[in-house]
Parts: sequence; structure tokens; C-alpha cells
Amino acid sequence: MSKTHPGAAEPRRSSPRAVAAAALVGSALEWYDYFLYGAAASLVFNKIIFPTEHELLGTLAAFATLALGFLVRPLGGVYFGALGDRVGRKKVLVITLLLMGGATTLIGAVPSYETAGFWAPVMLIVLRLAQGFGAGAEFGGAAVFSAENAPPNRRGLFGSFPGVGVYIGLLLASGVFALLTQMPEDQFLSWGWRLPFFASILMIAVALFVRLRIDETPAFQELQSQDAVSTSPLKDLLREQRKPVLIVMGSQVAQSGVSYIYQTFVVTYIAGALAMSSSVGPVGVACAAGVAVVTTPLFGALTDRVGRKPVYLFGAGFSALFAFPFFALVNTRSEGLVILAMVLGIGVGIAAMLGAQGAFFSELFASRVRLSGLVFGREISAAIFGGFAPLVAVAISAAADDATWPVALLAISLSAVTFISLLYAPETRHIDINATTTGEAASKTNTPAGIGG
Repeated sequence: MSKTHPGAAEPRRSSPRAVAAAALVGSALEWYDYFLYGAAASLVFNKIIFPTEHELLGTLAAFATLALGFLVRPLGGVYFGALGDRVGRKKVLVITLLLMGGATTLIGAVPSYETAGFWAPVMLIVLRLAQGFGAGAEFGGAAVFSAENAPPNRRGLFGSFPGVGVYIGLLLASGVFALLTQMPEDQFLSWGWRLPFFASILMIAVALFVRLRIDETPAFQELQSQDAVSTSPLKDLLREQRKPVLIVMGSQVAQSGVSYIYQTFVVTYIAGALAMSSSVGPVGVACAAGVAVVTTPLFGALTDRVGRKPVYLFGAGFSALFAFPFFALVNTRSEGLVILAMVLGIGVGIAAMLGAQGAFFSELFASRVRLSGLVFGREISAAIFGGFAPLVAVAISAAADDATWPVALLAISLSAVTFISLLYAPETRHIDINATTTGEAASKTNTPAGIGG
């Protein structure tokens, strides 16, 4: 472990229970906000905010605003990532929570196009941009916070907590929409969809209470004690650690792209092209998220035993191999088989990647540029592939007369990019998480498990 200055106080450490609560509760409630938008884009905004006589155009417009939120995420990631490397992880987690929570609550108050005309989509777009800007450092901040606080031989498990939080948020959002779609459609489109957005303000208050009670991470405290905090984290990152940034970008492609195909495009495809009940998609996503809440930490814990790369490679490989079987199950129009497809696709393939990446991405970078590196690489990739994958899926499926084979090929291509990228990545399980420079981290890469954390 890196040494502090003589006489420097030992870093304060929050209890494992507090760390877990901060990562799980904060991430869950923040991503509840983000996934609400995805569900509403699939079922609501294409009908009341972007009304059009052509249903496909309305859906494309709604998904385009979903993509806008992803496009601004790298900007938020760069800004808050550098801020977190300069002033601390905890402060960034509090700021992003307030920004996303406020934007989500206000989305619930956006009037319909019939009421406000042109200003309705304008207001929605502005709030979506604020949401995306805040989300830019949320997962990365929670992942770094968890990994830097974890016992050295349990970083995979702790690093998976933000991923678990993502699925709890997805479960809450899709579960709420599954219940609300049981309402008469006119009531649901008039006021029912707004309720979960308004509820966000209460949920954010709970997350804020939890996050304000935790200490800054030991790794950042050690940087401060050594006077080693970077004044230009992004500049240092691009000068010293360009390869890890590229590895993160490539590794993120499938986790973002394939998961958003399942969570947004498929929900619309089920209700539209297959003419099934609009509740089937949200129910399937909710069931998949419930399974992933269990499987994600199991995959995270597995990385502590076998390494980060094998688990991540399994997730990417599974996602590629399961693409055609996934859509074969969906196209049966059997509610049970549709749900099974989502459970396997999200609860196994995506969960394996998300369970591994919190610790893996954090360990790729030295502590002085860790948050900048993680969010810069992750959010650029998420913006391109997560934001546009549903939009591309809608377009190529429509061009093929609602066929799903082009979408399956898209999922395979995204998974292949991630698989190949991982082949160029180092195994990071044994690195010193407190190393302040790349040289120091590299010198301790092959130490036995449990040493240097």
C-alpha cells in the first residue's frame, strides 16, 4: 500500500454496511430516475409529447430524446469525473444525485403537446439533458467509491453493488410502469404516468441522507495526505493512461448497447409489431431485473475468485450466442417465453458484464485519475452504443418489415466488439487500489490476493 507522510492520520473508513448502503440505495434511486425515462419513451412520450399520425415517427422521436440523454453523459462524465479526482468522490455523488433527482421530478410536470404545443418537447429535451449530465458520473462515482472502500479480496463483490443498484432501479421503474399500464389507457396517458416521476423527490431524499453520512474513500484521503491530488486529471489521464480508456470504451459497448435493445426496443416491439399487451414488456423487464439483483453480486463475487476478465468475457460471449434464441423466444408471442428471454438475456449475459465492471474498470486506473478515466471511457461508449442502439434497432427492424434478425445481428456485433476489447485488457484482480501512479500500480499487479488494497 502507498505510504502517507510521516505523522499523517490513518484514513477514515466507513463501515462495509455503510458503503454497501450508499452504493445500493443511491445508485438504485438514481437509476430508477433514468430508467423511468426509458419506459416512458417506449409507452408514453411517443403518444403525448411527440404526437404524429405515423406511429413509427413518434417512436423514433421519443427514442431520439433517449439518445440525447446519452450524448450529454460524456460531458457530465468529464466534468464530474475531473471534479471527483480533484475534490473527492463523495461530493460528486451528492451533486449528481440532486441534479438527476430534480430533473426527473420536473419531467413529471411536462405538459402534453396538445396543451403546450412546441414547448412540450422542448421542456422534455432540456430536462432529459440535465438528467444525462448528472448520470454521467453516477455509476462511475459509485463504482470507484465502492472499490476504494472494499477489502482487497472482496473488491469484485463491492464493485458490483452499483450494478445491483442499477437493477433495483430498473426493477422499481419497470415494476411501477407494469402496474400503471393496468389503468385505462386514457387515464394512464393523462396523469398515471406522471406519478412515478413525482415520487422521485421522496426517494432522492432517502438516498441523500445515506450518502451524506459516509466518509470520503481511503484512497482519496491518501492522495490528499501525500499532496498527490491531480490539478488536471483529464490531461494527466490522456497523457498517462490512454490504453485503459480505450479498453473501457470497448468493454462497455455490449453492456450498454445490448441491454438497451432489450429494455427499450423490445418493449416497443412487443406492444407494436407483436400486438401483445403493453404490460408484457415492462413485466418481462421487471422479472429480469429481479433476477439480475441476485446474479449481479454473484458474478461480482466470482471475479474475486477467478478474475475480472473471465467473468466479463463470459457475459459478452453469452450475449452474442443468445441473440438469435432471444428473439426466437420473443417472437413466439408467449408471455412466459418472452419473460424467459428477458430473464436470460439481462439476468445472465448483461449481469455478468455489469457485475464484473465496477471493480475491473476502477482497477485499470491509478487513483489520481481513476474517476476521470472510468467515466470518460464508459460514458463515451454508453452515449454512442447505449443511446443509439434502440434507435438503430427500430429503424433496421422497420426496414425489414418488423423482422428481428437484423437486430439480433446488431446485438452480436456489439458483443463481439466487447469480447475483442477484453482480449487486450490486463487482469486487474491483484492491483494496489491505492496506487497513485501507473508505475506503482503496475509494480504490484501480480501480488498475491489480499495484498495491496
